[in-house]
Amino acid sequence: MKKLFLLLGLGLLGAAPAATAQIYSPQEPLAHTYSIVARDPKTGEMAVAVQSHWFSVGTSVSWGEAGVGVVATQSFTNKSFGLRGLALMKQGKSAAETLKILLSDDAGREVRQVAILDAKGGVATHTGKKCITYAGHITGKDFSVQANMMLSDKVWPAMAKAFQEKAHLPLAERVLAALDAAEAQGGDIRGRQSAAILVVPGNSNKQPWNERLVDLRVDDHERPLKELRRLLTVQRAYEHMNNGDLAVEKNNMTLAMKEYSAAEQLQPNNLEMQYWHAITLANTGKVDDALKILQPVFKADNNWRILTERLPPVGLLTVSAADLKRILEVK
Repeated sequence: MKKLFLLLGLGLLGAAPAATAQIYSPQEPLAHTYSIVARDPKTGEMAVAVQSHWFSVGTSVSWGEAGVGVVATQSFTNKSFGLRGLALMKQGKSAAETLKILLSDDAGREVRQVAILDAKGGVATHTGKKCITYAGHITGKDFSVQANMMLSDKVWPAMAKAFQEKAHLPLAERVLAALDAAEAQGGDIRGRQSAAILVVPGNSNKQPWNERLVDLRVDDHERPLKELRRLLTVQRAYEHMNNGDLAVEKNNMTLAMKEYSAAEQLQPNNLEMQYWHAITLANTGKVDDALKILQPVFKADNNWRILTERLPPVGLLTVSAADLKRILEVK
């Protein structure tokens, strides 16, 4: 790695020697990779997803803000493109205008690869002439796929095709399909190490702490895309759990049970999901049904039985003393 920086510092990529110290540095990750920026025209949601043979690629490549847009900055990554790009779009600049401004004063633009998508679906992408072969991009309606240092030039066309063919899927699953297609064509010539996916709403509710619909990273893994998909499945399960809790608050127990069951189908071995499903049943008078769920949960981990004793004082378990005794003594 030090040798690579030395070569760059000597200007062997064609950049002026006096400027190279500012263009290339160990603080700018060499995120040679493939990625996608995309928008769902039905929901307005915007996503950026990436995979690379580089540690924690999501911390440098992926940027997004609700109601504004998303940015993928890669190859010799310029992380300032992320925040600066979002700031420009927030000021009303289009994706194309934003990209032009970012590249206008970047002495390293020929080794950069960047894709920008704005909240209106506008897309702008740049692949520098000195990005490592194979490198290229394809832009389409509401999306752009881009890649560099790939095993072959079939990677980004496969991504574009997969994204377009999976229009029936939610946006997160759709961009993951594009990443899978890239990997099926050989992906990064170095292999694989990390991956990330970020999805933000098309409109801001002025609560930025609640405006990342999906924000998942796999920083170091032998099969990062498989692990990323597993994490997305876990998130979907917890979304069903949260919907179930909301239904309970609204006293819609039919919907609550449906949501809890959907969560457990996605995560059949998750004891906590089973446990709270049972507690909800008990609170609605279905203690016998609750006992059927709690028996194997308590057997697997007695701490859930101990926790149950602590729920009545805070109002999370509202059963009679007799029913509480039945629950605690279930074997």
